[in-house]
Amino acid sequence: MNAVAEARSAYDARAWSRAYELFAAADTLDADDLDRYAVAAMLLGRMDEYYAIRERAYEQLLAQRDLLGAAGAALWNGMQRMVSGDVVVGGGWLARAARLIEEDGTDSVPAGFLRLSQAFAADDLEQAVAISNDAVVAGRRLGSKDLVGLALHQQGLLLLEGGHTADGLAKLDEAMVELTSGSLSPMVTGIVYCGAIAGCWTVYELRRAEEWTAAMTRWCDSQPDLGNFTGECKVRRAELKQLRGAWTDARADLARVSSADVDRWAAGCAAYVRGDLDRLQGHFADAEECFTEASRLGYDPQPGLALLRLQQGSVQAAAAMIRRCLSESQDDGKRVEVLFAATEILVASGELEAATAAADGLTTLASKCHSTIVQALQEQAQAMVRLTQSPDAALTPARAALRRWIELRAPYQEARTRLLIADACRALGDAESADRETVTARQTLHDLGAVTEAQRPDGLLSPREIEVLRLVATGATNRAIAAQLVLSERTVDRHVSNIFTKLGVSSRSAATAYGFEHKLV
Repeated sequence: MNAVAEARSAYDARAWSRAYELFAAADTLDADDLDRYAVAAMLLGRMDEYYAIRERAYEQLLAQRDLLGAAGAALWNGMQRMVSGDVVVGGGWLARAARLIEEDGTDSVPAGFLRLSQAFAADDLEQAVAISNDAVVAGRRLGSKDLVGLALHQQGLLLLEGGHTADGLAKLDEAMVELTSGSLSPMVTGIVYCGAIAGCWTVYELRRAEEWTAAMTRWCDSQPDLGNFTGECKVRRAELKQLRGAWTDARADLARVSSADVDRWAAGCAAYVRGDLDRLQGHFADAEECFTEASRLGYDPQPGLALLRLQQGSVQAAAAMIRRCLSESQDDGKRVEVLFAATEILVASGELEAATAAADGLTTLASKCHSTIVQALQEQAQAMVRLTQSPDAALTPARAALRRWIELRAPYQEARTRLLIADACRALGDAESADRETVTARQTLHDLGAVTEAQRPDGLLSPREIEVLRLVATGATNRAIAAQLVLSERTVDRHVSNIFTKLGVSSRSAATAYGFEHKLV
């Protein structure tokens, strides 16, 4: 068996490293072998080599006057560059493909892929969806499974982006039917898996995300030297494990995603999720390092960093960060995270009007996404806000959220919601119910390895109450504290009263002494 034949066998066996090495060693390769060579490079994460091989194929096919073959090489070069953010060079390659396809003048698969690529430059979302549909029709007419799968996947993502959740998920379901039939090429299989799972997360469609992540894991595991796509697969799997409370397993998955991976998004997201786990478990210095690493890799460290500042007692810094996040535009998935964090932080900072607006924003998104997770988050957020105004009004949304978190098997959020219920019961004088919910919540947090309220250096005090205590310790009056923290004097009066109650003291001097003794001031 010669080297090229051996390379083809390695390719068919999904031995990508071996295939790549053998193709690289060959003196000459025909168009089909150059395509295999490029795919092997891409699956190994060797993107510079991938682009070079596609360019080599383009030049070779153009010299042979194979217009459609050259157009195909240009299309894959251009589309991959566009997805990677290299719009100028990618657009240039797509323009080359368009010229060759026009010169050929036939109804062809490259023409269908060119039509799909035009969705990148669509004037609006509706036009982009229509273009993707044209590509689906062309793929079915021309018998190209890859074109059909990619176009359905793109159409689904566009519909989700436009708020058409049911229609978008239906298109992703169709794309996954094409994928699971085994008819898609390896490269397109990876693209569709990653896109479909990411789309599910943007609308918090947990059932599909879990099912498809498991399927993608099996696909990745069947190709041990796969370099591309594996990082995102591990991150998505870790996010599901974090939600389910399997934090040790989540860390193990994240540890296998490094900043040296080809997928910088996956590496950045992995750093962010590690930081969030460190934050929840009280490893604040480690969390800081992880959020810094995420930012270096181009992944937004918010709202995790703002929540870290809140836990560290820097309420004003946390509020400044989250207000900045609220002023930015985000996709729905990120917006859900930001609004939930904003509700918690702004309640702690005493900005109840802004906290209410954030909670109401979550309610609007919940009605749009039709997701159990988002519904639970908005109910929990409404309970946070109502607890500050009317504790009895907080119980209904809190109990509704608790039922959903139990259904979702999400122990951390379940425990957080139980603590909200405990606070409401305590405020209403029902100490027995409050104690029962608190004990259950603390046991769950202990089992997770999460920081409980009792384990935190600030004890039972909220971050805002710590700030007030520190100012009390300086001798500041309630009026002076209100002016410094930009709160009403009545709000400060309430904070001071809560501090006395929680610490079991009856004077400012006793509260100050407690603060010094427990290193809170």
